[in-house]
Order: sequence, then structure tokens, then C-alpha cells
Amino acid sequence: MAEKKVLKEILDTESVARTIKRMAHEIIERNRGVEDMAVIGIRTRGAILAERIVAAIEEIEKISLPLGLLDITLYRDDVHSRLEQPLVQKTEIIFRVANKVVILVDDVLFTGRTARSALDAIIDFGRPKCIQFAVLVDRGHRELPIRADYVGKNIPTSLDERVVVKMQEEDGSEGVYLEKTVEE
Repeated sequence: MAEKKVLKEILDTESVARTIKRMAHEIIERNRGVEDMAVIGIRTRGAILAERIVAAIEEIEKISLPLGLLDITLYRDDVHSRLEQPLVQKTEIIFRVANKVVILVDDVLFTGRTARSALDAIIDFGRPKCIQFAVLVDRGHRELPIRADYVGKNIPTSLDERVVVKMQEEDGSEGVYLEKTVEE
């Protein structure tokens, strides 16, 4: 039997843009402004989302925010158990995180292991006032006690499904899809 991947569109390009704008407003409201705030995106699509959230906040607040890009490859708890050589990308955090409200951004929250790795990496740069977590999609199935402070969309999934986030800058198209493999 052949397997076929079926994609169901959850968010289209316009929905992604609206969701990012809403999340930017929520971040501003919860923090009563953006004083002492910095945004750090987890590579790759989390970094793209972070750039867009920063642009939205800057448009609303008319202020420039520090933006960092974080590679968590070497912080992963499975880095040594994988067979292939990990691809390490550049971390770019050129500001002090100490005493800042850090908004950590990723595309999908699943088990919580990526978020845990990112927290470890950020702490190596200093001690923030607090770290808040923003994700475009929360799909459930946590293995660690981690939750997002800002969620674009909750998508209940089964373990045999996959959430696929496509960003124009990385993939040439944009949207959020639920992928399921079915046998024909």
C-alpha cells in the first residue's frame, strides 16, 4: 500500500499576518508597554516569526526593539543520540539579556523540549527579568511542564499528525497545515 500525505490548511497567509498582529498587541498589553523588552526567535521559523512580531510591535509602539536569533542545536537533549551530524546555525544575540523581559518565539509548541533547550541557551547569556514564550501554534502533547504565554492558534492533534508551518522567507509560500499520512 502506498502512503499519501494529506495537508489540511489551518491558517492562510492573511490569517498568519492577523495572528502575528494580535500576538504583538497581547505582548504589549500584558507588559504594559515594551520597556526593557527584547525578542529572541528560535531558528529557523521561530526567528522569522520573531522578526515579524518585532516589526508589528515597532509599528504600534514607534520604538526600536532588540531582536536576537537563537540556535538551540547544541542544547538539545537528543543532540548526542542522533545519527547524523547536527547542523549548527549562528546565534545572534548582540544585546544584554540581563534584567530584560525576553519574549522567546517559536513556530510550533509540541513536546516542550525545544523550549527547554532555548531557556538553557538564553540563561547562558545572562539572567533576564523574565522570559515569556510566544508560539504561532500549540499542538499539545507536552512531555515537559512548559506552556506558552502567547498562542496564535491551538490545534488539537493526534500523534500521527504533523503541523507544518511554511514561511515565505524560508519556504517560498506561507500557511499552517495539518499533515496526516494515510494509506491508499
